[in-house]
Amino acid sequence: MGLDIGPDSIKTFSEALDTTKTIIWNGPMGVFEFEKFAAGTEAVAKQLAALSGKGVTTIIGGGDSVAAVEKVGLADKMSHISTGGGASLELLGGKPLPGVLALDDA
Repeated sequence: MGLDIGPDSIKTFSEALDTTKTIIWNGPMGVFEFEKFAAGTEAVAKQLAALSGKGVTTIIGGGDSVAAVEKVGLADKMSHISTGGGASLELLGGKPLPGVLALDDA
């Protein structure tokens, strides 16, 4: 059972994130609610906060991801936060959402 990412994966993610202009994060890296398994999620959250400070757009989607950045105290450093993770991904994937469609009819 994978409960967190390790140091090598943290480094790999960090290097990949350094080359981006927009990041959409949906889902923590581990079971961050338990301190023993929070290192990966905290490292990614800190990386995103640092990148956001350099002008990278950081979008946090989903209740667990929002809870993770709030737990680390970095929610205010992100560009945008939404608890609608699954819906956000569906919208980005081109799926019409009933709530958005209703606005078109208004």
